[in-house]
Amino acid sequence: MKCILRIVLAMSFIASLVACDKPSGNLSATAVSVSGAGKKASPSIVFDGNRAFEYLKAMVEFGPRPSGSKANGATQKFILQTLTRQGIAVEEEPFLATTPRGKIPMNNLIAKIPGASSEVIVLGGHYDTKLFETIRFVGANDGGSSAAFLLEIAGILKRRKNSLTIWCVFFDGEEAVREWTDTDSVYGSRHFVQHMKSSNRLSKIKAMLLVDMIGDRDLNLLKESNSTSWLVDILWDSGAGMGFRKNFLPESFSIGGDDHFPFLQEGIPAVDLIDFDFGFANAYWHSEQDTVDKCSPRSLQIVGDTVLKALPFIESRFLQK
Repeated sequence: MKCILRIVLAMSFIASLVACDKPSGNLSATAVSVSGAGKKASPSIVFDGNRAFEYLKAMVEFGPRPSGSKANGATQKFILQTLTRQGIAVEEEPFLATTPRGKIPMNNLIAKIPGASSEVIVLGGHYDTKLFETIRFVGANDGGSSAAFLLEIAGILKRRKNSLTIWCVFFDGEEAVREWTDTDSVYGSRHFVQHMKSSNRLSKIKAMLLVDMIGDRDLNLLKESNSTSWLVDILWDSGAGMGFRKNFLPESFSIGGDDHFPFLQEGIPAVDLIDFDFGFANAYWHSEQDTVDKCSPRSLQIVGDTVLKALPFIESRFLQK
């Protein structure tokens, strides 16, 4: 009954958000700074960190959202209805994952936004949360922030003149069911890449940008060392150009595995925008402390502004070929 009530409340929330395309205003100084490729941005293509944060809070209201759970299904419904109300075409990609806990149904959600070219840039992130039996893990940052970011930016890109087609892919099953291994992790992105490959469509994907744990109030993004260097350079240069140098740090680190790995393994340029320093010594990661109060609209705004700034430069790399 609680889950049904949460769905009803979330649907009412969606209607209140999508009824207005304008940014909410509290971050207007930051939002107006978005400049694309050096041109003054139209308000219709300005990322709204406040609205993205409302999406984050709505998904956290469903509680823990591990793959195969009722709350995960409610989250899928919320994402689908939020996108379709904005006129965005969404494809579902359900599959049955073989895990250490047996077969678990999972579902990738693919929001397809047309561009002048049929070649594709993937913006990806996961919406599931890790299953814990001993704590209540709601994943406001780890799972919530990436899905909230994709919901907001999809609506912006729907109104943008995109040079390439853009797919915003909400991956299920990023989290390990037990302990992280190559086979117990990133179920959704592995399935997505394999499905594209088996249907001879993988060559359409030219680049992949992954967002993960980007809601941290104290946003510190390091260069993920497995990521494609030219994509890292474009994003870090864009962040610095927007005045976010203190958030896009020059140091590097290796994440060891995330949803960009299956793309990299197939030779697709990919980058992971992740703040893997969540709380002192990463203490909030995979803990009960990963809650809404540890996240910030400002952090979502910074990443949204930067990705919108970087996109024209990423697109131009492929238009020149």
